[in-house]
Amino acid sequence: MIFNTKFYKREFERLLKTKKRKKFYIKNSTSLFKIKKFIKKGVDSFELAGFIKKSSQNAKDYWTIVICYYSMLYLAKALILTKDYETDDHYSTQIALGHLFLEDKLNQQDIEVLNKAYQTFEQEYIDYFHDARKESKISRYSTTTIYSQRRVEEIYHNSKKFIAKLLVLLEKWQ
Repeated sequence: MIFNTKFYKREFERLLKTKKRKKFYIKNSTSLFKIKKFIKKGVDSFELAGFIKKSSQNAKDYWTIVICYYSMLYLAKALILTKDYETDDHYSTQIALGHLFLEDKLNQQDIEVLNKAYQTFEQEYIDYFHDARKESKISRYSTTTIYSQRRVEEIYHNSKKFIAKLLVLLEKWQ
């Protein structure tokens, strides 16, 4: 997936302006107290996904994917709050991540030169989030989908990398 920074910027600005009745998509927020709550929910959810993945329940593949995705979602919402924004849905969260945290190549190289590469949010993490969001939706709403163990392992592994990266970025909030 080629990352289109212009699309993410336009979509972020559109969602920031769009409101429907009581719903918002992206809004300015000073609710920094929520960061720790989202971090805890994300970490606890991922631990639960690991437990379910190891269990012998028939529905474990479905639940592993869904819970992995939600653990990613909670940590993404925490990270977005560090930039004084809040998201209200899954798509908006992906857009905010892409717009607020993916550095362009020039900035990424500069940061690496300054030995701060750990702060760079890379495209692959947006891809992991997008993929998990898609798979979670399929697993929740499709009655005929059967997941291969390889796909479950891939989602779990990518979620683990995503969560580890976000926990580094959220270190001062923990």
